[in-house]
Amino acid sequence: MAAGATPHFQNQMGLPAIEVGAREFMCIGALPPFDHPHIFIDMGADTEAVCPYCSTLYKHNPQLGLTESIPADAHWHDQAA
Repeated sequence: MAAGATPHFQNQMGLPAIEVGAREFMCIGALPPFDHPHIFIDMGADTEAVCPYCSTLYKHNPQLGLTESIPADAHWHDQAA
């Protein structure tokens, strides 16, 4: 996956789990400016991965697009970009 196209997800809501369509993505934790270091997560063949900083459980949902998530507002993008 190209570096500029890597989706970013956040868990400002404090949910125990977030469903994502991507298997490779960045977790930013909470929304800026309270985000943690942006962590690259690669699920590989697994269907779940845990962020080592915020302990969010990410679950792969193949019915979602690469930038889609449940809840939808867990997908984050820089407004300036």
